[in-house]
Amino acid sequence: MDDCIIIGAGPAGLTAAIYLARFHLAIRLFDCGSSRAAMIPCTRNHAGYPDGIAGKDLLALMQAQAARYGARREDVRVTALARHGENFVVTTDSGTHHARTVLLATGVVNHRPAHLLPEVHDPALARGLLRYCPICDGYEVTDRRVAVIGTGDHGMREALFLRGFTRDITLVAPEGGHALDVACARALDDAGIVRVEGPCGGYAIEGDRLAFDTARGRMAFDSVYPALGSRIRSRLAVEAGARASDEGCLEVDDHQRTSIPGLFAAGDVVKGLDQISHAMGEAGVAATAIRNLLAERRPLRR
Repeated sequence: MDDCIIIGAGPAGLTAAIYLARFHLAIRLFDCGSSRAAMIPCTRNHAGYPDGIAGKDLLALMQAQAARYGARREDVRVTALARHGENFVVTTDSGTHHARTVLLATGVVNHRPAHLLPEVHDPALARGLLRYCPICDGYEVTDRRVAVIGTGDHGMREALFLRGFTRDITLVAPEGGHALDVACARALDDAGIVRVEGPCGGYAIEGDRLAFDTARGRMAFDSVYPALGSRIRSRLAVEAGARASDEGCLEVDDHQRTSIPGLFAAGDVVKGLDQISHAMGEAGVAATAIRNLLAERRPLRR
C-alpha cells in the first residue's frame, strides 16, 4: 500500500511528489498527460526564470527532480476513487491500487471557442496569438490590439482586466448578441471597450494576427483571449463524496484537506488563482499535512 497516490502531474502534483518523496514516503504519481501547464509556450511571470520557460520544460525539470528522490510516475488515467476504511482504492485504466492518502491535483480544462480547429488553435497558442491567462501574460500584449471572446460578467471582467495593459480592447460575443446587464455595459463604455456581436467563426492565422468572422465582418487581432470559463476536473472526488462548489471547485480547509478524511486537493481543482506559483504553494501545504496525518497514524522513523 502506498502512503500517498497523487492524481495529476502538473505543477501542483509534481511539487507534492517532490515534498512527499523527500519525506521518505512511498508515493505513486498518476499522469494522464493533460496538464494545462504543458500548453504554455513560455511563462515569463514564474519567479526564477527571468528569460521565461516553456511549460513542457518546467514540467520536465520538476519530473526529473521528483524522480531523483524516488517518486514513481505512471502514465495512466484514473477512472474511480473510493474510500476503503481509513484508506483509499484508486482504479485506473490498467489496474487497482491502494493508498493511505490521496492528493487530487487534476486541474481544469479551458473551454475553447467553438469552431476553432486544432490546426489553427495550436499554432496560434504557440505564437501568442491566442492566450488564456491575462494574469500570466497580459504584459505581453501591452499596447497591442486585443480581442476577448466572451460576454456577460465574466467577459466584462476579463476585458476590464486587460484594459490595464492596452486601450485597444474589443469584446466579441461568441455565439450571437451580448448578454450584458446595464452595469456591465456601462463599465465597458467607461473603459472605452468596443463591443461586437457574434457568432465567431472562420478562424485563421493571417500574417501576424489571428482573424475570425463576426457580425461586423472579419476582424484580426494581435492576441485573442477566450473568456469562456473552464471545466473543473473534480469528478473523482465528488463521486467519492467530497464537497464542491456549484462550479465544481473542491472545498478544502487551510491545510488543503477536503471534506473526506485523508483526501487532499491542490491547484486549479481548488478555487484559487489559476497560477503555477499558487498551485505549487498549495501542494507544499498539502504534502506537509499528508506527512503529519500519516505520522499521527503511525510513527514515521528511520
